[in-house]
Amino acid sequence: DQIAIKVYEVPELNVEVRVAENGKVNLPLIGEVPAEGLTEAGFAQQLKELLEAKYVNRATVSVEVREARSRPILVVGAVRTPGNLAFPGRWTLIEALSAAGGLSPEHADTLYVLRRAENGLSDQVAIRIEDLFVRGDPRANIPIFANDLINVPVTVEVTVFCLGEVLTPGAIKFKSTDRITVLSVIARAGGLTDRASKKMSIKRRKGESLQEEVEVDYKRILAGKEPDLTLADGDVLVIKESLL
Repeated sequence: DQIAIKVYEVPELNVEVRVAENGKVNLPLIGEVPAEGLTEAGFAQQLKELLEAKYVNRATVSVEVREARSRPILVVGAVRTPGNLAFPGRWTLIEALSAAGGLSPEHADTLYVLRRAENGLSDQVAIRIEDLFVRGDPRANIPIFANDLINVPVTVEVTVFCLGEVLTPGAIKFKSTDRITVLSVIARAGGLTDRASKKMSIKRRKGESLQEEVEVDYKRILAGKEPDLTLADGDVLVIKESLL
């Protein structure tokens, strides 16, 4: 890691140095000082005690990590250059995504920042892409810390089939992030014909030979009396013809 040290009472120690492979920092006047595993505050306290023991009655020490090479962040998913990034110590989410080449066209609507705390616990923060880049909401441009993982999910193409009494039956393409339900599929198919029955069925393949069929009632869905069921890739929505 590259660190900046300031000692107000000893200007000779106002330096920027890199932690060596042995985990120590070589400083003027003091020599090698162990730094590996310490926080900024912990290393500053150690320097303060060393200086007050040998050189000054009182030392005011500040330490700042300028570049945390030993603790990179990882950006995965729909960015142009995914992988580990050498962390400079101070980044926002937009800066981290820019360092990864920016978003690729197939990005999803929401990205996730996985953060691991020193106590072993982890937290996941969800950020909407629209809030970050379109609305420019400063709350979405969160600070990024060492060891964070930024996951930008990739959207894939989902195909469902709508057959029977709709204006344009056939295959319908959706993004995996779209809300794919009975009503949205019917809308994409141009709506129902005058001969359409209120009774419909969803055919879904389970395994190589078994097929599941779910009956739905269009009027009850519209009335909010039945849920607007979600369809998955490969599902077939069959709109039956009314017998009346």
